[in-house]
Amino acid sequence: MNRDMSDVTRTRNGRPVHHWRRDVVELAALFTAVAVADAVANLVGHGPDGPALLVISALVLAATAGFHVWWARRSGHAPPVTDSDTGARPAVTETRQAGPGTDTSGTGDRASTLWRLRTTVRDEPGSLAALCGALAGHRVDILSLQTHPLGDGTVDEFLLRSPGELIAGEITRAVALAGGTDTWIERADAHDLVDAPTRVLGLATRTALDAAELPLALRQLLGRCTIRSLPAHPVGGARSPEAVPVEGVLEDTVMRLRAPEGGVITVERPYLPFTPTEFARARALVELDTRLGPRIPRSQDVISLPAGNEITVRRADTGDLEAARAMHERCSSRTLGLRYHGPVGDADRYLNHLLSPRFGRTLAVQTASGRIVGLGHLLWDGDETEVALLVEDDWQRRGIGSELLGRLVRMAVEAGCESVYAVTQASNTGMVAAMRGLGLPLDYQIEEGTLVITARLEAVPGDAVTAMGWLSSAGDAGRAEAP
Repeated sequence: MNRDMSDVTRTRNGRPVHHWRRDVVELAALFTAVAVADAVANLVGHGPDGPALLVISALVLAATAGFHVWWARRSGHAPPVTDSDTGARPAVTETRQAGPGTDTSGTGDRASTLWRLRTTVRDEPGSLAALCGALAGHRVDILSLQTHPLGDGTVDEFLLRSPGELIAGEITRAVALAGGTDTWIERADAHDLVDAPTRVLGLATRTALDAAELPLALRQLLGRCTIRSLPAHPVGGARSPEAVPVEGVLEDTVMRLRAPEGGVITVERPYLPFTPTEFARARALVELDTRLGPRIPRSQDVISLPAGNEITVRRADTGDLEAARAMHERCSSRTLGLRYHGPVGDADRYLNHLLSPRFGRTLAVQTASGRIVGLGHLLWDGDETEVALLVEDDWQRRGIGSELLGRLVRMAVEAGCESVYAVTQASNTGMVAAMRGLGLPLDYQIEEGTLVITARLEAVPGDAVTAMGWLSSAGDAGRAEAP
């Protein structure tokens, strides 16, 4: 999700440089040309060899012009002769060895680089043309363009393809000389080739099907940013967030939106201010989610345990609150203590938050009689993602925890998360074994008896989940054998 910040260049207050020395030279050349023309006219009109001198001057001028054309082409200053670009654009194929943001076009083996660039230009005729001309001068191809109108200018957002040897600094320097200000640039990849309307419609569809998709959709809509959802009435008597008006609040690099359930959604992007256009898109997505109300996919999987029992894995929400509380009552104090790391009597207070699709996704394991015996949570925590499991005592050591964890990690991979972490205790051998069973790189941190295990997902492609033995997500109905 996060790209290398070394690839990000930000240039503020770039201005076209005015070369006053060039004006002086041009003015001197003009006076010299007038003087020479006057001398030649007097010589031709009054001298004995006027006609011959006129013919010789014409030949000299023709030879000089021919030499200039030959030298310009030889030195590469003439416009490059390329194939026509009226046909279909060659397909972009990723080359892993070339590093992020590089690709090779269908015309030979010349490497090129994809960039996302944003700059502010004056809102006047010719500003965009000057910018495009400056990019063309460096053989930079403009693949797409979005405009974000401002009160005193326009923010132009480009998707560019440049020669592989062209660095970000040269591009931003050319943009600054063409009149662009507050310029920002970073590497792009093949996913950025999807046009904006298609991407927005896809995000709206995902949000309409599942309320838990809203934070993910906002992140994909706005790029690298931090999203936090604050409930209207936090658990544990914490201070409630400051109220936000219905229309929301935009403050440069921070936008605050009223959450569908009455809380606050805060979106931060310190490296790049939000535009009014982006704010309007985010607000429309939240309004869509609010109008549709609570919803989750209702598909479910029936799984056979090694002991022969059949269980159902499905998505859960606040409608399962009473069934989850009943499971708490059947769990031992030790099991609840390993899960919630606090007083056992406070366990029920967290359920409403945990089961809300606004803060993540929850999977429930249900017996044939309809009783919930296990819960798995995938919780959005700013830029990070937490996984948590709770299995009723009588159903432990049957593979239910591993089944839930595998599905949660699959959801995290599909959501584009770079890692997931679990907070537990060193004595919770079941959770430690389940994390190790994922077969992923793990990091362990122990602080005052609390164990934090982080599994890194950035190197896991989407199709590798099935190859590693994990079952399909709870959104895909079917039958399978639990480990």
